[in-house]
Amino acid sequence: MLVLTVIGTDRPGLVELIARIVAEHGGNWLESRMSRLGGEFAGIIRVGISADAEAALSAALSALASQGLTVVCRSSGPEPQVSKSFAALELVGLDRPGIVRDISRALARAGVNVEDLTTSCESAAMSGEPLFKANIKIGLPASCDVGAIRRELDEIATNLLVDITLDTLDAEPAAR
Repeated sequence: MLVLTVIGTDRPGLVELIARIVAEHGGNWLESRMSRLGGEFAGIIRVGISADAEAALSAALSALASQGLTVVCRSSGPEPQVSKSFAALELVGLDRPGIVRDISRALARAGVNVEDLTTSCESAAMSGEPLFKANIKIGLPASCDVGAIRRELDEIATNLLVDITLDTLDAEPAAR
C-alpha cells in the first residue's frame, strides 16, 4: 500500500499521467482527494500495490519531477480498524484569520481527530464580503464528551461571529 502526495503547476492531463503510471506498475487506485488551488494541482492518493512493486512505482513517480510534478510516496499498511463514532462539523461566517486555528485547537484539546477538512472562501451573496466555509468530518473517541465540544464550539462561534453546526453520525459516512 502506498500513499502519494502530488503537487505541481496545474495543466490538463496530470491525473491521467499519474493513473497511467500507477496502472503500468500493477497498482490499484483506491481513493484520492485532488484539487486545483491557486493555479497549483495538489492531491493525495492511496494505491494498492504489491510490496515488491512499490520501489519501481515510487521511482517512476519521482521521475515526474522533470515534468514539474513533485510526488512523495509513503508506504503504509492496512488501515487500522478503530471503532469510534463520527460527526460532521459545518462552519460559515465572514472570513478572518484564525478560524481554522481556533476550531482545530478546540478539537485537539478534546482528543478529536480531523478525518477530512474542506474549506473555501467566496463572496457573500448580498454584501460581496469574503465568506469562509468549512466542512469537517471528525472522529470522536469513545471517551469524548460531545456536549462539552458543542459548548466550546458555541463559544468560539460567538467570539468569531460564525455559525457552527455539529451533527453526530451513526457510522463513518461514505466518501464524497
